[in-house]
Amino acid sequence: MLLGYNTNGLAFHRWQDAVELLSEIGYRAVGLTIDHACLNPYDDSFAAQLSEMSELLQRHRLRSVIETGARFLLDPRQKHEPTLISPTAESRASRIEFLKVCIDIAKTLGSDAVSFWSGVLSPHVPREYANHWLVEGCRRVAEYAESQDVQLAFEPEPGMMIETLDQFGDLSDKIGSAKFGLTIDIGHVQCVESGSIPDHLHRWKDRLHNVHIEDMKRGVHEHLLFGQGEIDFAQVMAALHEIEYTGCVNVELSRHSHMAPEAMRESFNFLSRLI
Repeated sequence: MLLGYNTNGLAFHRWQDAVELLSEIGYRAVGLTIDHACLNPYDDSFAAQLSEMSELLQRHRLRSVIETGARFLLDPRQKHEPTLISPTAESRASRIEFLKVCIDIAKTLGSDAVSFWSGVLSPHVPREYANHWLVEGCRRVAEYAESQDVQLAFEPEPGMMIETLDQFGDLSDKIGSAKFGLTIDIGHVQCVESGSIPDHLHRWKDRLHNVHIEDMKRGVHEHLLFGQGEIDFAQVMAALHEIEYTGCVNVELSRHSHMAPEAMRESFNFLSRLI
């Protein structure tokens, strides 16, 4: 496995500096959250940025995952909107097209996967409608991923329509694509799942293509610095070794950008001792 860091935790850094910094610390991977300040596909300089990012990743020999959880990239007024389960067809189509662009980015950069999630269910939308839209949208995204030979990694997220691993399993059965894989966020498992984190890693090892990692407390969806939550990370890292996971393990501390250099170093020192 390769330790990495998600750029959503470096919101106050130029992405070029962010990549240089994580490589300097010793990380060997990066989660690239596509956002206003990082490979914004709607920016006039996007093509040049993508070429520069490709060169930078190659120079530092960094693996990457494309992350799609920018808060206000597609809608400046609503966090994480639109999604695959937004009420209007136009909104859902906007998210699908964005995910296709992210697949193109992943193909260009040789990224391990494109990570994405369902979205929050609107109180005005019947769940059966949202389920239909989600399956339809995921199928369209998976078909495009297949055409580009890019791996998808769907992330169950607390508070979203798909928030548990069992719900992912049900959705995955309906999609029926080998490219429709899984992102496991270690903190999310602690937050919403019953049973041990190692047991879940063993159960889903054949679908696992991306790992997010941070500390967390049961029932509270708050990404914490290591040691501030309840997770036994020695057991987690041992389980990742046991299942022979060789992908990216990216630290996700999106609310710690104000102290990013310190958080990055502390996280690397904590996790590298367990590998």
